[in-house]
Amino acid sequence: MPLKIMPKKKHLSAGRVPLILFLCQMIGALDVPLDPKLLDDLVQPPTITQQSPKDYIVDPRENIVIQCEAKGKPPPSFSWTRNGTHFDIDKDPLVTMKPGSGTLIINIITEGKAETYEGVYQCTARNERGAAVSNNIVVRPSRSPLWTKERLEPITLRNGQSLVLPCRPPIGLPPAIIFWMDNSFQRLPQSERVSQGLNGDLYFSNVLPEDTREDYICYARFNHTQTIQQKQPISLKVISAKPSKERPPTFLTPEGNESLKEELRGNVLSLECIAEGLPTPIIYWIKEDGTLPVNRTFYRNFKKTLQITQVTEADSGNYQCIAKNPLGAVHHTIAVTVKAAPYWIAAPQNLVLSPGENGTLICRANGNPKPRIAWLTNGVPIEIAPEDPSRKIDGDTIIFSNVQERLSAVYQCNASNEYGYLLANAFVNVLAEPPRILTSANILYQVIANRPAFLDCAFFGSPLPTIEWFKGTKGSALHEDIYVLHDNGTLEIPVAQKDSTGTYTCVARNKLGMAKNEVHLEIKDPTRIIKQPEHAVVQRGSKVSFECKVKHDHTLIPTIVWLKDHGELPNEERFSVDKDHLVVTDVSDDDGGTYTCAANTTLDRVSASAVLRVVAPTPTPAPIYDVPNPPFDLELTNQLDKSVQLTWTPGDDNNSPITKFIIEYEDAMHEAGVWHHQAEVSGTQTTAQLKLSPYVNYSFRVMAENNIGRSVPSEASEQYLTKAAEPDQNPTAVEGLGTEPDNLVITWKPLNGFESNGPGLQYKVSWRQKDGDDEWTSVVVANVSKYIVSGTPTFVPYLIKVQALNDVGFAPEPAVVMGHSGEDLPMVAPGNVRVNVVNSTLAEVHWDPVPLKSVRGHLQGYRIYYWKVQSSSKRNRRHIEKKILTFQGSKTHGMLPGLQPYSHYFLNVRVVNGKGEGPASSDRGFHTPEGVPSAPSSLKIVNPTLDSLTLEWDPPSHPNGVLTEYTLKYQPINSTHELGPLVDLKIPANKTRWTLKNLNFSTRYKFYFYAQTSVGSGSQITEEAITTVDEAGIPPPDVGAGKAMASRQVDIATQGWFIGLMCAVALLILILLIVCFVRRNKGGKYPVKEKEDAHADPEIQPMKEDDGTFGEYSDAEDHKPLKKGSRTPSDRTVKKEDSDDSLVDYGEGVNGQFNEDGSFIGQYSGKKEKEPAEGNESSEAPSPVNAMNSFV
Repeated sequence: MPLKIMPKKKHLSAGRVPLILFLCQMIGALDVPLDPKLLDDLVQPPTITQQSPKDYIVDPRENIVIQCEAKGKPPPSFSWTRNGTHFDIDKDPLVTMKPGSGTLIINIITEGKAETYEGVYQCTARNERGAAVSNNIVVRPSRSPLWTKERLEPITLRNGQSLVLPCRPPIGLPPAIIFWMDNSFQRLPQSERVSQGLNGDLYFSNVLPEDTREDYICYARFNHTQTIQQKQPISLKVISAKPSKERPPTFLTPEGNESLKEELRGNVLSLECIAEGLPTPIIYWIKEDGTLPVNRTFYRNFKKTLQITQVTEADSGNYQCIAKNPLGAVHHTIAVTVKAAPYWIAAPQNLVLSPGENGTLICRANGNPKPRIAWLTNGVPIEIAPEDPSRKIDGDTIIFSNVQERLSAVYQCNASNEYGYLLANAFVNVLAEPPRILTSANILYQVIANRPAFLDCAFFGSPLPTIEWFKGTKGSALHEDIYVLHDNGTLEIPVAQKDSTGTYTCVARNKLGMAKNEVHLEIKDPTRIIKQPEHAVVQRGSKVSFECKVKHDHTLIPTIVWLKDHGELPNEERFSVDKDHLVVTDVSDDDGGTYTCAANTTLDRVSASAVLRVVAPTPTPAPIYDVPNPPFDLELTNQLDKSVQLTWTPGDDNNSPITKFIIEYEDAMHEAGVWHHQAEVSGTQTTAQLKLSPYVNYSFRVMAENNIGRSVPSEASEQYLTKAAEPDQNPTAVEGLGTEPDNLVITWKPLNGFESNGPGLQYKVSWRQKDGDDEWTSVVVANVSKYIVSGTPTFVPYLIKVQALNDVGFAPEPAVVMGHSGEDLPMVAPGNVRVNVVNSTLAEVHWDPVPLKSVRGHLQGYRIYYWKVQSSSKRNRRHIEKKILTFQGSKTHGMLPGLQPYSHYFLNVRVVNGKGEGPASSDRGFHTPEGVPSAPSSLKIVNPTLDSLTLEWDPPSHPNGVLTEYTLKYQPINSTHELGPLVDLKIPANKTRWTLKNLNFSTRYKFYFYAQTSVGSGSQITEEAITTVDEAGIPPPDVGAGKAMASRQVDIATQGWFIGLMCAVALLILILLIVCFVRRNKGGKYPVKEKEDAHADPEIQPMKEDDGTFGEYSDAEDHKPLKKGSRTPSDRTVKKEDSDDSLVDYGEGVNGQFNEDGSFIGQYSGKKEKEPAEGNESSEAPSPVNAMNSFV
C-alpha cells in the first residue's frame, strides 16, 4: 500500500482518507502557504495586514499618517470613510494615498490644522473576491494646555499638622505625567510621611520644620508633544513651636469608610489609601474573603498604593486598607468591580474550500457585560447583504454547505459592548486548484547513518491533496511501520540506514489532478574516533604523545583540531600536530590539563579528551595485570539476508594475552536490552562471520577474555535489520479438548517474536472429524494461543493442525494431532449388579459394562456407592454415611473391604467419564455374617471384701452378632509380681454383674474379660483389684472408690504389729517410687508387662478371617500405649472408646482401590448423606494383649 499523508493526522491509511478529509474541512480552514511562487498566481480575497490603532493620537506639529495595508490576489483597491460617510481624498489637496497601499498621508506641516481632520476613519480593501475592512480609527490631535493663572497664598502650619498640596493639572491628551520639584528642578524627597497621590496632589501625614520651603512646584509632562508645564510655586512655613498632640490615623484619601472602584479586564488595578496622623501611620492591605494574587500584586508609594496587573473578573471583591500607628487604626473598604471589553475566545479564521465542500466560520467572544455578535459580509451588514443559499447563520457561527466558486467573500465579525468592540475579517475563498508541490525538485539530502532523516514535500491544493511517498525508480511503495508521516508532507526516517539511500518520490493527488517531486537521500558513515587519546601521567621534562585516529565517510573531509582546556593550543614549538598525533616535548607543570581531539565534517562532529598530569620523576612501576580492555570500532560488512561479517579492534590486553572473544547480540525489535550469546572465536581473530535469523534488528557487542578474566562488553555495533521471511516452524503443544458438550477448544504454544521471522504473525487453525469425509475447515487468527470451535457433536475425535504464517508466507505443513470435542455425562447405568459376600468384612461386586457410545467421553472407571442400612442386632436409626470406591478403567468387578459384620448394606454402581458420573444402577442389598464382638464397654470392681470381689461391666458397643456368653479369667499376683494360676469362668450373656468368692485376703488379682459370639471371642478388657485386710478392727477399704476408713483402735501406735506395718508401707512406697522412676525412663511400661506377655492366654489372641487376606479392623488408637504418667482411674473403670471403621487406612485422600483378588488399590471417599439407618458402626475389637498394654 502506498504511503499517504493527510494534514492534521499521522500514520493514515488510504481507507481513512475520505473521512479525515471531511473532518478537516469541517473543523478548520486550509492554510495557504506563504510561498511566493504560490501567491503570485493564487486568487485570494483581501486581508488587512496593518492598520493604525483604534485610538490614534497624532502630533499636531507633524503630518498625519493613517495606516491601512492589505494583501490579496488580484491586489486590492482601497477606499476610506470618515465619520461614517465616504471620504473623497481626490477633493482634498492635502490628503494623498500611498501608492500600492491604502495608507493616508495628510499634509498639515505646510498648511492646515490637525483639528480639521479629527474624526473616525475606516479603510476598505476590495478585489473581485471580496472586501475587508479595518477597525474604526479615532484620530485626535494631542493637547498640552497651560495652567490657568492663579494666586497661591503662603501656607503656615504648626509642627505635626497634616497637609495636602493640590496640583490639579490642565486636562491634556493624553493625560499628563505629574511630579513635584523645586526651582532647581530637583525632585522633592518622598517617604512614608510625604508622598504624591495618584491624582498628583502632594500629601503630608504630618509636617516637620524641615518641610519649610517656598518652591513646592507641580510639573505636568505631556509626552506626545514632549512639553512640560509647571504650576505656580507654593510656599510652606512650619512653626517649630510645641508639636501638635499625638493623634490616631485618619484617611486623607479616599474619604469615608467605603468607596467604589471599577476597572477593565487586562488593565492594572490601582488602589490608593493615604492617611494622616501622629506618629506617621503605616498602611496594610487585605482582600476580604480571599487572598491577593502572588505573582501579580505589587506595592507602590511606600505601600500606600496597591497594584494588581492583568486584572481579571476573579479579582473583583472588597479590598481593605488599614492605617495604624501606636494610638489606633482606621479601616477603609474599596469595592472593586472588574468589567471587560470584548475579548476573543475563538476569532474567525480564513477558510479555503473547493466547490461543493462544507465549512464553518466561528466567532466567539466574551466580556462583561456579554458582547453582542454582528456579522457583515464585504463590509455590509449581513442582514442587508445579497442572499446566499449556501450560507446559514446560527448565532456566532456561519455554516456553509455545497459552496460555489462565485460565492467567495470576506466576512466581518463585530463583538461589542459598552466598553469596546472587536472586529475580525475572515475570508471564504472557494478554490478549485490542482495539487502543487512547493518543495524544489531534486534536492539532495545527506544524513549520517543511524540518525533521523527528514525529506520535505510542501504542498498545496484544493480540495486538500493526499500525499504518497515512493522509493526508487520502480515505484516501490513505502510502509508505515518504518516511516513517520508529518502533517506538512514531510517524510521522516527515524533511523536512517545505508539501505535508505536512494531517490524518493512525493506524489500529491486530489480530484483535480496530481503533482510529484523527486528528492535524493545519501546516508553517510558517521565520523568516529577509533583510537582515543589516553590519560597520561608523565614526568616533568619528558615527552608525551596523544593519539587520535579518526574514521569517516570517504566522501566527507574531516577537519582535526586539538584543544587544551577547551581553548587553542599554546603557540609554542614544543606543541606539534602530525596527522593522528599531538606531541608535547619538554613537558612543564603548566602543560597539565585536558587535551581534546575534535573531528568536524559538514554533517557531524565528534570529540574525545584525555587528561595530562605532570609529576616529578619516579621509579618505573611494576607491570599491572588485569582483564582486557573492551574491544572497539565494531563494524558490519558483507551484509546479506542471513549472515553478516563483524570486525573489531581489540583493546589493550593489560599484560595478559587475549585467549578468546565472545560475541553477543541484541534484538532491539523483540527483546530490547536483552543480550544473547552468538558465537566465540579465538583470541587471535578480529573478524567473525555470523549467521542471522530473518526479521531481527541485530546489534552486536564483543567481550575479550584472558587468563585474568573477561572484559566489560564493547559498545554496541550499528543496528542491522534482516529481511522478513516466512516462519520456519509451527507452534508446539497443540491440543484439542472440549470444555462443553458442543465445542472443541484448540490450544497451542505460540511462537515468540524471534521465531516469527516477520511482521503480521498469525496462525491458520484447521480441523475436521477423524472418522468423517468432511474437508478441512480453516480459520486464520491473530497472534493468540487458543481457538474455540462451536457447534460440534459430543465427544467426537477430530484431526487438528495449527500452521504459523506472517506477511511473507506460511510455515511448513504442520503435524496433525488428534483431539476430542467436549464430553457429556454418561447416559446409561451399569446393569446386572451382583454381590458376593466373602466374609463378615469383605464383599465382591460384579456388574456388566455399559456400551462405550453411552459413555459420551473418556471412560475413567466405575464408582460404587455403598452404605449400611441397619444392624441385625439393633434398631436405632442414624444418619447414613455413604462410602465410595472408584475402580479405574473398564473393570467389571471390585472388592468392598472394611464392612461391618452382621449388618445390612445397599449399593449401586455408576459409570464415570471426564465430565462426571452417569445415572446410578438400581440399589442392591446384601447382609454380612456374624463376627467376633468388640471388647466390653467398661469393667469395674466394686465392694471388695476380705475374700470376695464384685465385677460390673457394660456389654460390647459392637457385638457384631448375638452374644453367647462372657469369659472371665483371673489370676493372683504376689509381691514379686509373679503371676499365679489362671482361673477360667464362663458367665451367661445376659449378666452384667458377677461376684467372685473364696478369694485370698489382701491379695492382688488381675482380670481378663471378653465376650463371645458363635464365631469366636472378641477383644478383652483387663483390670486389677485387691482384697482387703481384716486386722485390729480396720474395716476393709473400698478399693473401687479409693477411700479408707479411720481406725477405731485407741493408742495403736504402741502396738508392735502397727510399727511393722508402717515400716512395710514405707518400704512399699519407696519401691513404688523407684518403679515409677524406672517406668518413666522406659516410656511408661508397667513392670509386669513382660510377665503378662509370657503367660498370655493363646485363646485370647487376635483372630483373622478364614481367607487370611484381611486381619481384624481396629481403630488406630487401640494399639497406642497410654501417655507417660497415665494411671488407671480411681474407680477402676475402663471406658472403651468408640472406634468406627475407616477406609482411609487403605488409600490416599478420600478414595481407594482394590484389585480383583481384593487387594487394596481403589479410592475411598467419606461422603455422607443424612439418611436414617439402624445399628452401630465400629471396627472389630482389639486383641486382649493390646488391651492389656493399654492399661498396664
